[in-house]
Amino acid sequence: MHAHFRGHVYHRHSHDCYSFGVTESGAQGFTCRRAGHVSTAGMVMAFNPEDPHDGHAATGPGFTYRMIHVGPEFLTDLLADITGRPPARPLFASPVLDDAAVARAVQGLHAALTGAASPLERSERLMAAAALLVRRGATRPPAPAAPLATAASSSTGAADAARRIRAFLHDEYASQVTGAELAAVAGRSRYAAYRAFQASYGLAPSAYQRQLRLRAARRLLAGGVAPADAAATVGFADQAHLTRWFRRCYGITPGAYRGAASG
Repeated sequence: MHAHFRGHVYHRHSHDCYSFGVTESGAQGFTCRRAGHVSTAGMVMAFNPEDPHDGHAATGPGFTYRMIHVGPEFLTDLLADITGRPPARPLFASPVLDDAAVARAVQGLHAALTGAASPLERSERLMAAAALLVRRGATRPPAPAAPLATAASSSTGAADAARRIRAFLHDEYASQVTGAELAAVAGRSRYAAYRAFQASYGLAPSAYQRQLRLRAARRLLAGGVAPADAAATVGFADQAHLTRWFRRCYGITPGAYRGAASG
């Protein structure tokens, strides 16, 4: 959800899921757990399942916020994947977190879920946001890192897993690859697969896949293929998505590159 409210007042209610939000402007006041709270711009709201709360604008201009709802079983399974521990529901001690890093993670996740991000990038942002939320705001943080001896003994296996993922991405860069597929290729959990690839190649799998798509698009454009056709062929959501990333990485639009190459 992404909304702006000025006069609207939320009646006291609860959700059967976790709810994570970021106040973008203004201030939202609410009562939760028998206490009053205010979330101002840049603050994060974290509601546990079945947390009764209401909501209203705490200032005249109202408030704008983004909210994401995550099923309890989905979140606990995801955290178990990240930590390697048996599934357990985290409990958020306070419904308001004043943490800029968490706010950026939740905003980035919301943008990925509602925009043109690939399934792989959405999965990565979800893992990162969930881990950070729990580490910074929950009473049950993820398990500590493995001992050095264990980490050293598994380094070779991690490198092999990273190479398998890389080969898979080169074969399937134009496909809508998922985190589950990479985990299966690596023979590890989704988080372990992500961490192994990042450590070996310095990029998240989604960023590496996007790089492969851009290189393929560049070759097609140089051969005279129209930007819209190139975008569809290499796996971008549309021409606008290709243009945005092409300019970020190469400083020129796909159309201009095609024209220069053909000239």
